[in-house]
Amino acid sequence: MLSKIENGQTSSAVATLSKLSEALDVPLSWVLDGHPETDLVMLPKMERTISADDENMGYSFELLANRSRFSRIEPTIVHVTPKDFNQRHEPYTHSQDEFIYIVKGSIELYYDGQNHYMEKGDTGYFKGVKPHLFIPVDNDGAKVLTVFIDE
Repeated sequence: MLSKIENGQTSSAVATLSKLSEALDVPLSWVLDGHPETDLVMLPKMERTISADDENMGYSFELLANRSRFSRIEPTIVHVTPKDFNQRHEPYTHSQDEFIYIVKGSIELYYDGQNHYMEKGDTGYFKGVKPHLFIPVDNDGAKVLTVFIDE
């Protein structure tokens, strides 16, 4: 599977990439982005790219920063695929905690068997080891600032 991801033949969920980064004992950003590690990370908006754009995954994401091996956080923007195009129904699990902030739109956060409606300005914090999923509520999509936090 790793070679298929590397060759662009398939895309992988953040949960899978998170498990890969954990197995390699490197930050998630090392798996997702090829930039060298530095003490200062500046990433102008024009240089950010949206990764893993695939309706089967239910989202795409942007890495916002972080190339330091000493950091325990991975900030991203998750773009939730609009409802009519979203084909993701299975929740994820991974080892990191998550802090989320709804930047645009609305979602239902499925977390550990329950749905929680969230809209622009709402925040949440949860353990990634429990099943969770961002569910689109309409065809406008949503943007969610997501910070993955290693324990």
